[in-house]
Amino acid sequence: MLTLDAFEEAAAKVKEVTQETKLIESSYFSEISHNRVFFKPENMQRTGAYKVRGAYYKISTLTDEERDRGLITASAGNHAQGVAYAARHYGVKATIVMPTTTPLIKVERTKALGADVVLAGNVYDEAYEHALKLAEENGYTFIHPFNDLGVATGQGTIAMEIVQELPLVDYILVPIGGGGLATGVSTLAKLLNPHIKVIGVEPAGAACMKASLEAGHVVKLPSANTIADGTAVLEPGDKIFPYIQQNLDGIITVDDDEIIVAFLDMVENHKMIVENSGLLTVAALRHLDFEGKKVVSILSGGNMDVITMSSVVQHGLIQRDRIFTVSVLLPDRPGELVRVASVVADNKGNVIRLDHNQFVSTNRQAAVELRVTIEAFGPDHKKQIVKALEDEGFRPKLIQAHL
Repeated sequence: MLTLDAFEEAAAKVKEVTQETKLIESSYFSEISHNRVFFKPENMQRTGAYKVRGAYYKISTLTDEERDRGLITASAGNHAQGVAYAARHYGVKATIVMPTTTPLIKVERTKALGADVVLAGNVYDEAYEHALKLAEENGYTFIHPFNDLGVATGQGTIAMEIVQELPLVDYILVPIGGGGLATGVSTLAKLLNPHIKVIGVEPAGAACMKASLEAGHVVKLPSANTIADGTAVLEPGDKIFPYIQQNLDGIITVDDDEIIVAFLDMVENHKMIVENSGLLTVAALRHLDFEGKKVVSILSGGNMDVITMSSVVQHGLIQRDRIFTVSVLLPDRPGELVRVASVVADNKGNVIRLDHNQFVSTNRQAAVELRVTIEAFGPDHKKQIVKALEDEGFRPKLIQAHL
């Protein structure tokens, strides 16, 4: 049972390995959502995510014999580092099975903590099956990333810290993958103050908890498709599901495009790197149907590899019309390129890429294609530049931008 005594015990225990993550008030998101918005920055934990809480508390409750047999888990990355960190603290072996799609930074950091890493399967559920097989073959003690009440108790300590710092919090937004974090946070929040509302946030491409709540029982999705790899789970935990049914006040789903925009928002306004799964609650702030409340968004992690980060930034700039591409047809004669560049420059645009195609027409003297990728300040500035090109007779055509 998830009891107040257990949560209090866990809150004291996890302080041995966690950093203090004080709430950060966001004037930017407060203005957008018409609420007072605070972030709980678990991306600043030593392992880069909240998962160390549940892993450490769960392992602290094991017997010496259970620990000495060696620990094993399956994880997309953050729970892996939590288990590895806790195992090193207790001086025991840890084996981590991770999906082959796990970002390299999570794999390398897990290895750096002393764990053996095995890559298997394309999603968490496939890695999980392989981990169970290895546990049976080698006698390891399995530490489930979310379908375990001890793990959920450790994760729930976040709610205690939120309430201690912001006693009159109205809403807590929590990301959902398998549901361990949402279980711990929502259960403890209700124990501390039944008036606190806890809203779960899932990626639209892997909304297994939403489907399960609608069905009234645990549902397994046929597939998961989302850039939020840490929450790409096909099936929520059956042990924790009853607590979710009782204590969660609703679910918001967000698209991947919204996560990309949220990444830019956090970098530009808070100078923080938050991984895609941790950005779910940031994206959800634009979906709130209430105003004037104190809202805490849990930023669950910040373990994002540089390649993914680069891709997200590029797509985000394109989505926000900060970068766009136009195609214009020009006669193949000297000075035409300068004319186009001059119009862009006169309107404060910045040309960042040019592609010249002489073979768009069989008559090169009549027309060659020039594709111009331009940096702008946003949608209005983009429209201004396109109109200026039209006014000069270039007939620009907007096409998909690629960097």
